[in-house]
Amino acid sequence: MTSEPTVRKGTVVDAIVQTLADDIVSGRLVPGTKLDAQGMAGRFGVSRTPIRETFGHLAAMGLVTHRPNRGVVVATLSPEALTDLYEAMAELEAALARLATLRMNREQRERLQQIHRDSVHLVRDGCTDAYARFNQTFHDLIFEAAQSPQLQDLAIATRTRLAPFRRAQFRLHNRMSRSWEEHEAIVQAVVAGDADGVARLMRLHVQTVSAMTAEFVAEHRPPGQASSASGA
Repeated sequence: MTSEPTVRKGTVVDAIVQTLADDIVSGRLVPGTKLDAQGMAGRFGVSRTPIRETFGHLAAMGLVTHRPNRGVVVATLSPEALTDLYEAMAELEAALARLATLRMNREQRERLQQIHRDSVHLVRDGCTDAYARFNQTFHDLIFEAAQSPQLQDLAIATRTRLAPFRRAQFRLHNRMSRSWEEHEAIVQAVVAGDADGVARLMRLHVQTVSAMTAEFVAEHRPPGQASSASGA
């Protein structure tokens, strides 16, 4: 058995989850593919323990399923299910953004403006992974400022299932710059105190992400799969 990397287990699992999720979303691992724990342990140079934990995270995202006598297999990506999740996400984020605009303090408002300004360098340099991390920070700040634990928990649970797809959108041409422009409009409305306007802009933002996700999945769908993907 190979030894695990000398880093925290959580870091190892997170990295493997992201790699396999990206492989599934991009079509490199096609639906029905069996994921063998021992083979995956060899691929990533770890024991089977973090691999089993990884499979649990992927199952929670709906990317793999456990089938009797077959073990863990890549799930079929349903455009309809994705659209339903994004519809829920759009409404949750719109509500949180509205509340955040009404409830955030000056420090939070200034922090939102600052990280947004800083992110323009990531767009200019084409730093896809770094921008995806910033994007989560941007939305996290809004979630926290809303001061609504119940809505926040629902939004985080939904976002967890969509995380690989939201990350994948930034590989599309010009998506990062468009995302930055959408954030710019949201930040300006927050600063102006336009709670209803922020909710509308955030809803449109997530709906655009839904459409971009559908486009990415359609472009990377293996030959022979149905071509009925649609965005919100």
